[in-house]
Amino acid sequence: MSHADSLSSRTVALGMHGLAAHLDEVSAEPWVLRLLEWEEQERATRGLARRIAAARLGRFRPLADFDWSWPKRIDRDALEESFRLDFISQAENLILLGPNGVGKSMLAQNLCYQAILRGIPALFTTASALLSDLTERQSTHSLQQRLRHYARPKLLCIDEVGYLSYDARAADLLFEVITRRYQRVSTIVTTNKPFTEWHEIFQSATSVVTLLDRLTHNAEIVQIEGESYRLKESRERADTRQSRRASLKRKKP
Repeated sequence: MSHADSLSSRTVALGMHGLAAHLDEVSAEPWVLRLLEWEEQERATRGLARRIAAARLGRFRPLADFDWSWPKRIDRDALEESFRLDFISQAENLILLGPNGVGKSMLAQNLCYQAILRGIPALFTTASALLSDLTERQSTHSLQQRLRHYARPKLLCIDEVGYLSYDARAADLLFEVITRRYQRVSTIVTTNKPFTEWHEIFQSATSVVTLLDRLTHNAEIVQIEGESYRLKESRERADTRQSRRASLKRKKP
């Protein structure tokens, strides 16, 4: 493709039809290429911002802040392999299992973010938000629309399964979401409950066994053990404040 043809195709792709109509007159001007580059960069930046907002990631700490030495047990190799995102192309799932405060949500958010950077449609939600959204639907049509919404993304991250308990209808709705995604697209789930205790999350639900069967089939299960990193940071901040106060007292006459 010639330089002129390249400029023409880029101008049309950007929807700059006025410039495209007069491109023959100005194509030799150095500002034309610079203008196209600015427009492409700005649209790429805005497009990424829109995809991040649509994914509902919220605020999160970057992976560089994750302290791999803090958990007593964590399969770092498996997680770093997950960040290559090969599991998404293979429609496999990822389950992060561990107590509160060990970084499960942070890892899930960063995986979702990496998918967005690579142009993979992704959605992040908590189990509570997802099930509240579905159970509030009053009509079959509205419910089916929302089920399609959660079934559609190439990557769905469901955070905090196990922090609250749900009734049988909620379990059936989560089962429906997982079933619609099964062996077609990927799901990340974070949970603080071992699978043997999921009957406590979804009480009186008959679909829990089948739900777990479909969720864990072709899934990488990464167990994280350790104390809460948030509690560690809270203790460190408290110690810092106490030391500062003690220092100020010593300086007083």
